[in-house]
Amino acid sequence: MKQEFQTEFPQEIKSVYFQKWIGGQEETGSATDFYIEFKKPLSKEIKLDKIYFRNQETNFEEVTKNTFVAHFPPKNIIPDLILDSDSLKEYGNKAPVIIKPKFDLKPNEAVLEYAKNNKTQFFKISNPKEKPTIAYPSINKPKN
Repeated sequence: MKQEFQTEFPQEIKSVYFQKWIGGQEETGSATDFYIEFKKPLSKEIKLDKIYFRNQETNFEEVTKNTFVAHFPPKNIIPDLILDSDSLKEYGNKAPVIIKPKFDLKPNEAVLEYAKNNKTQFFKISNPKEKPTIAYPSINKPKN
């Protein structure tokens, strides 16, 4: 199904950017946050639903009346596979689940899904800026 993209967003956008972050501990992991800032508070007739970016999709949350963020979790970690010359020992390996993305996008493109007056619409964003990665410090344990 081919989606129709709006040529303009119904409200003036101040900036669009994404920023990767890395946690200071192994279990913290890493992810990407995608931000949209508007010049004026978002109109009540517009609701941001999802953002599609780099073969992932996620919902938005409001940071302020003008700023919205979407948190992309880390990409799925590839599970360990058992590889052996004896194929019976490979029993239990799971086939990969391949999900076709909703849009065919270049790495520097995103699609914003939103509702205006309860009608779903799509707006393509080209070349969102990438801000420098944030590296959060780890919690150091005191030495004995």
